[in-house]
Amino acid sequence: MKDNESLEATLFLNTLQKGVWALGIVGWCFGLCERTTVALSDGYLSAIDLVLLFTACFFFVCWLLLKPSKANPKGAIQHSSSLLE
Repeated sequence: MKDNESLEATLFLNTLQKGVWALGIVGWCFGLCERTTVALSDGYLSAIDLVLLFTACFFFVCWLLLKPSKANPKGAIQHSSSLLE
């Protein structure tokens, strides 16, 4: 019973992580489009606009690298239970 509850909790957390990560991608894409539109709206790129755009791109790439792993929840539970012994 306890293993079943632990497995369900692990599956829920895994799904939650993937959902937050996917929502973050949508947010970063919107932010990059908005920053690009603002930077190009006056007809030329200033140094500040470029810094803001490159900073947003850097954080977007960092977010992509934070993708949740495809760990097997059952294996993760077995691994963590073996550590407790």
